[in-house]
Amino acid sequence: MQTAKVLKENEYNGDLSPKKEPSELRRSLKSRHLTMISLGGTIGTGLFLASGGAIHSAGPGGAILSYIIIGLMVYFLMQGLAEMGAYMPVAGSFSTYATKFVDPSLGFALGWNYWYNWAITIAAELAAVTMIMKFWFPQTPSFIWSGIFLVIMFLLNYLSVKGFGEAEYWFSLIKVVTVIVFIIIGTLMIFGIMGDEAIGFKNFTVGDAPFHGGFMAMLGIFMAAGFSFQGTELLGVAAGETEDPRKAIPRAVKQVFWRILLFYVLAILVIGLLIPFTNENLANGDVTVSPFTLVFQKAGIAFAASVMNAVILTAVLSAGNSGMYASTRMLWDLAREGKAPKFLGKLNKNGVPVNALFATTLVGTLAFLASFFGDGTVYVWLLNASGMSGFIAWLGIAICHYRFRKAFIAQGKDLSLLPYKSKFFPFGPIFAFAVCGFVVLGQNYSAFIGSTIDWNGVLVSYIGLPLFLILWLGYKLTKKTKVIPLDKCDLSN
Repeated sequence: MQTAKVLKENEYNGDLSPKKEPSELRRSLKSRHLTMISLGGTIGTGLFLASGGAIHSAGPGGAILSYIIIGLMVYFLMQGLAEMGAYMPVAGSFSTYATKFVDPSLGFALGWNYWYNWAITIAAELAAVTMIMKFWFPQTPSFIWSGIFLVIMFLLNYLSVKGFGEAEYWFSLIKVVTVIVFIIIGTLMIFGIMGDEAIGFKNFTVGDAPFHGGFMAMLGIFMAAGFSFQGTELLGVAAGETEDPRKAIPRAVKQVFWRILLFYVLAILVIGLLIPFTNENLANGDVTVSPFTLVFQKAGIAFAASVMNAVILTAVLSAGNSGMYASTRMLWDLAREGKAPKFLGKLNKNGVPVNALFATTLVGTLAFLASFFGDGTVYVWLLNASGMSGFIAWLGIAICHYRFRKAFIAQGKDLSLLPYKSKFFPFGPIFAFAVCGFVVLGQNYSAFIGSTIDWNGVLVSYIGLPLFLILWLGYKLTKKTKVIPLDKCDLSN
């Protein structure tokens, strides 16, 4: 009886295997959780709100093509991340991979950049919450709603990783069902099965559509498209707490990417066909005129705005919840590797990095700025700031995958040892690196055009880049790190 009790107290992964060390995360996430966690971080305000602005800026054809290009790039990235994650499943994901396969200074910078990226995204989602709640309670101060939802996100992450995964599963399911219903209703309206008339494809060629503004307009919305797809890489972070990562990660990558691409492309196509890109409401960041709301109202659905607001509220909570999970795990892993203060590596009895969670929650209070500077303005600023950091993280994934495969071959290892193998190496990581680099450098080219430079626009768009370079070069100079030779890369899993 005593032996059984000891084994029960040392329980890990839901079985009777004792923990190897007390600081390990618990592998409690199932494959369905992993899939929905990634969906939760991607189907959110980027689709429900920002897609309208993308269509207004570049026309329906320009918006669709932009999302397809970014989607393909993300597909190549996820192929590489799945290859590394299935072979070496760790919570630090590409931060750890950069440390092992490239240079410890790059791993340090990528880890802190990713933490900042998702911590700021939490603040952006909370800023969106204030806009949503003011639809029902217009006179309520913004900080009240930001505070309430920040507490909810904190508690969902504080309880246990399994509780977080279960909550995320149902949050994401609501969003997925909403998008499917939206696509079905929109399609019926296009062909005249619902509504007063068959709208057809006439709105797709209104004015100079489908490609309004040409290539430069598309470049301008690449960042919004990238922000929408950010979160797919959560698969790599969640690998450290997944029951069977060697099987679950490849399965999730195959399912998640195509679902997201399908949802985004079809949803934007429906919006572009039903609402002319010249409609000024598409450029409005107010949730009361979300493109989804406009389409449902056009279909004659009563209380469309209220229903859609509730769905968007769920989406925001879901995306913020995933963001808090990702940033907390990355900060915990940085602390474990000695790249963050040691106290941030503490786990509670449920295997949750509590101190890292507290630190991340503190950054989320940036959302309170919404009550002082105007909800819409702060939301757009935070969206742009985190968008740059997300592309930098993707650049890091492309570099890590390229170096990982090269090191694997250089050390004479058989590729058949990989549980999952990317189908597009070396084109995949090279293409992803090129697209990410192009978007990072050219995302706000218009700020440099004209008689004077728009320094405010430069700051808003590029603030993530100098922060990353300071982290990277600062660590490299102080620790005197060097690029690791391919034959010396640590491939132990």
